Amino acid sequence: MSVQDTIRQTVTTNPVVLYMKGTPQFPMCGFSAGAVQILKNCGVPFAAVNVLEDPEVRQGIKEFANWPTIPQLYVKGEFVGGSDIMKELFASGELQKLLEGIEG
Repeated sequence: MSVQDTIRQTVTTNPVVLYMKGTPQFPMCGFSAGAVQILKNCGVPFAAVNVLEDPEVRQGIKEFANWPTIPQLYVKGEFVGGSDIMKELFASGELQKLLEGIEG
């Protein structure tokens, strides 16, 4: 299975996926830490993929969404955005609407 296939499978089998540097417990950059905090504030469970563990995934996720930075949020298989977009959507209430109905 290619890296792109693995990424596609991950984002389609998990309702909420955050590709990040580090883990939710130990984020390795401020942007990833902020993204985790936003999702925790929304109260939804999410799968986290640490891109630092696999250089192929780290590069592959940038190509998958045609988005150059990490973290990247996917909801119901769709790319939502990075940390800045997450902040804006959370502040406006749109992210909470997007995450409605997702439970652990």
